[in-house]
Amino acid sequence: MAKLFKPVFLISILLIAVSCGVYSFTGADIDYSTTKSFQVNNFTNNAPIVEPKVARNFTLALQDILLNQTNLSLTNNNGDLIYEGEIVDYYIAPITATSRNTAAENRLTIGVNVRFTNTKSPEKDFEQKFSFYYDYSGSAQLIGGQLDTALSIIFERLTQDIFNKSLANW
Repeated sequence: MAKLFKPVFLISILLIAVSCGVYSFTGADIDYSTTKSFQVNNFTNNAPIVEPKVARNFTLALQDILLNQTNLSLTNNNGDLIYEGEIVDYYIAPITATSRNTAAENRLTIGVNVRFTNTKSPEKDFEQKFSFYYDYSGSAQLIGGQLDTALSIIFERLTQDIFNKSLANW
């Protein structure tokens, strides 16, 4: 009985998976028969405060998540999916204060305006602002490794939100 159960179970799982169509563990809803490539145009930094490496690092982070979570090829032009936009917010604000009227904790917020074009399914095109933040001690300066950590955390969330909106239909 146990010897028969394993093959029947495995065949059942296989049939269920096949009958559900193509499934992606990343949640991407991509028709790979028609969509083969993507391009991420350089994001410009139009925020009132310009941190030099933010735009370039964000562009690279968006390229990385698309390369890691899809089977699409990165191209410089004529991509089936096109991402472009600009950094519109980069600011630091105190979020809690001490009894001496100084910041106990600060928040770095980055906002990105994204225009997404799907040349194969234009009804999926959108333009939307995405924003996320990083909290840190008011006694710390946001430079060097602290800034790199903040950008990494913010970019991870922003790029995942953009991925979900553009390809996971969330």
